[in-house]
Amino acid sequence: MASAPQPQLPLFYKDLLPLNSRDHSDWKAGSFENANFLASTHAIPLTVDEFVDAQRNYPIVFTAGDNPLPIALFGLNEGVNTFIDKDNKLEAGVYVPAYVRRFPFMLAKLQKDSEDMSLCFDPSAGVIGKRDDGNALFENGEPTEYTQNVLDFCKKFEEAGQRTRQFLDELKKLDILMDGEIAITRNDMPDKPFVYRGFRMVDEKKLRELPAATVEEMNKSGIAMLIHAHLFSLNLMRTIFERQSAQGKVPTPNANGAAAPADA
Repeated sequence: MASAPQPQLPLFYKDLLPLNSRDHSDWKAGSFENANFLASTHAIPLTVDEFVDAQRNYPIVFTAGDNPLPIALFGLNEGVNTFIDKDNKLEAGVYVPAYVRRFPFMLAKLQKDSEDMSLCFDPSAGVIGKRDDGNALFENGEPTEYTQNVLDFCKKFEEAGQRTRQFLDELKKLDILMDGEIAITRNDMPDKPFVYRGFRMVDEKKLRELPAATVEEMNKSGIAMLIHAHLFSLNLMRTIFERQSAQGKVPTPNANGAAAPADA
């Protein structure tokens, strides 16, 4: 079974195999018993389709660099996920990003010179293989309803990714992103603020100064709603910090402040 081309695999994925009826005719997909694979991940990629749901639980910021991507912060420091409990399970009732829900599956190009994408999976995840329990992947050589649903979900994720790139292109044209910084002071350490940098956010001043015609167009296209979901979510930075503090996961600040949240 040949692995798909993988010069650099995305977050969570350690290996990729193309799913096919020849090699996996009797394989099944089980469920994760816990959330170990994301227990030490503080930033999860988001699509614009998820902003409204995600902003209820997580700060939404953009990664630093020339090609920023939206991420949901599960913690403010690298390696800290405040939504994983003592049993390594994701806290109930919070929004689960689609990036997490599609794992260990994903669509990938098997040939560099082709735009065709195939359904692949990470065999190292430990939930797909020859097993007694779980959902069958194929039946009589054809994909089962489960496999078709997985494929449809992955396709919708890719489509949402395209909409996300279009949204980011618009932000670049508007030139309203700025380097973010937030300083949080704890009551027991009033003279040592925790300073978080290394992420990008919308500059509210530039946003207010946009021409009325531009703002009207943003309202019609839905871009304004996405921007406001992002801005509203920033109020949760302190909430995440308080979660970290309660869990004993806040590092001692130094002269330069705490670690940047977007250094994922």
